Amino acid sequence: MFKKLFKVLSRTRNTITDAFSLFSGRRVSTDTLDELESHLISADLGVSTVDGIIDVIRKHSKSDFLPKVKEYLTGILSDNVQKIENTPLVILVVGVNGSGKTTSAAKIAQFYKNMGKNVLLVGADTYRAAAVEQLRIWSNRIGIRLVCNEKSQEPSAVLFDGLTAAKSMNADVAIVDTAGRLHTSRNLMEELSKMFRIVTSRFTEFSVQSIITIDATLGQNSLIQAKQFSEHVPLDGAVLTKMDGTAKGGIVFSLYKELQVPVRFIGVGEDLEDLYIFNKNEYIQGLFGEEKL
Repeated sequence: MFKKLFKVLSRTRNTITDAFSLFSGRRVSTDTLDELESHLISADLGVSTVDGIIDVIRKHSKSDFLPKVKEYLTGILSDNVQKIENTPLVILVVGVNGSGKTTSAAKIAQFYKNMGKNVLLVGADTYRAAAVEQLRIWSNRIGIRLVCNEKSQEPSAVLFDGLTAAKSMNADVAIVDTAGRLHTSRNLMEELSKMFRIVTSRFTEFSVQSIITIDATLGQNSLIQAKQFSEHVPLDGAVLTKMDGTAKGGIVFSLYKELQVPVRFIGVGEDLEDLYIFNKNEYIQGLFGEEKL
């Protein structure tokens, strides 16, 4: 996994490497720090994170400050934890259209099936017929049941039917592809809140998690989306999608530092197996060019 991660972080890594090369043969000064700040912001690390890096360098300007910078960045992120706290579990996969939400729902289903869990997919993206058809193809490939209703335009109704089925089949994990929505549309976001309330009030035997899909090519712009979603449902984690050579990897720091939303998975391709547990140490190694053999 690391070699693939190292490759997809190339854009951000090159920008960070160029930034710190400013100190080659030069001492730390106001001018070099200003230049560094500009470069790091262009690497899409976020203003708050960059301010923290600058503070670290100031404190350790007379020594090798790079290990301290890495230590600071590692400390921003949550511990590497990936487990099912309680089962049965409902995972609401949320996000705007085009962020890789439906594909991520299928990949997460595959992930938990590989763990030996009894998994059910619920196709509640009723506003996009292609999403249901896409999930049907994925569910057949994975070999798990899909609950959907192409005739219904009510995501909450499909969710209700899906969780009723999950109860009857004693599913360990029910993964719900929610209807993609613009984070600026209040009515659509209220529908998402309604779905969350249905789980917590009508299906109390299930624990519930909401995971947002974040398009890694959008960088800090995705933070605005996450903030809006977090006002309607509690976000328990994120899937960083579309991780390729154009990805802006700095969003992981802002998500956790500002919203306490940890990245739990990274999507690095279109295949079902192209989903990896986020490991903060490997991620930071990938950002700073420390390739493993």
